[in-house]
Amino acid sequence: AIVNMKHEPVNSMGLEFWEALLTNLTDMERHKHVRALIYMSGVRRHVFTAGNDIKELYAPKTNQERHRRFWLAQTRFLSRLYKSPLISIACIRGACPAGGCIMSLCCDYRIMADIYASQIGLNEVALGIAPPLFWCKVMEDLVGHGLATRYLTTAKMIDRNEALSVGLIDEIVPIENLLIAAFRVLNIFLKMPASSFALTKYRMRGKVADAWEAYGEEEAKEGWQLLSNKRTVKALGAVLQRLSKKSSSKTSSGLRKKGTLRSSL
Repeated sequence: AIVNMKHEPVNSMGLEFWEALLTNLTDMERHKHVRALIYMSGVRRHVFTAGNDIKELYAPKTNQERHRRFWLAQTRFLSRLYKSPLISIACIRGACPAGGCIMSLCCDYRIMADIYASQIGLNEVALGIAPPLFWCKVMEDLVGHGLATRYLTTAKMIDRNEALSVGLIDEIVPIENLLIAAFRVLNIFLKMPASSFALTKYRMRGKVADAWEAYGEEEAKEGWQLLSNKRTVKALGAVLQRLSKKSSSKTSSGLRKKGTLRSSL
């Protein structure tokens, strides 16, 4: 199934967006004819997703119960995608920071478009917040402790060539060949029996994924305490102000619409 994410202008990931991703994953895992998911962006800009909607993290704009729902939907989707019995491929066209980065890292294979805008990274530190615990763990498992620490603490957005060299992505292709490359890779995965693929993937990722999901409630509480801190509120408020200056009133209103996902089999 191709999952086309289209939430203009930049696939900002709010509560409804994460809930839609979780519902879609649950439905696809139950579908007896689906063995794979290809995630791609349908927005006009060269963006996979811009990551979490800052308004969901800015305490004055939300409340603790909504934050809990937001965090649990996000955590359940990411942890379940990470261990899903389905094959998952991320087709990354353009920028892939923060929530978009961790979503793609939870996939089995990442293909990036060969364009200048293509970058990937967990850049939360630059916003005045720390990357979530298991987000750090997933990146560490891919690139190693030392390199992950450097990327995370400097909020580095890694260009496509460096990302390929360190293993954050698996392939770079011309932008028009993203889906072609995805189907080529998918055919290799599909040669493997579904049961042995799923069991092996769970043996490699299940322990982390299960601990990640189990930590969701506690992390939501801890996260709210951090987000309510005066320094964090001030830092995120400054980020929101910068974003507001860049956005027209039409674009700003678009951020409040529900995320749109379309799956084609």
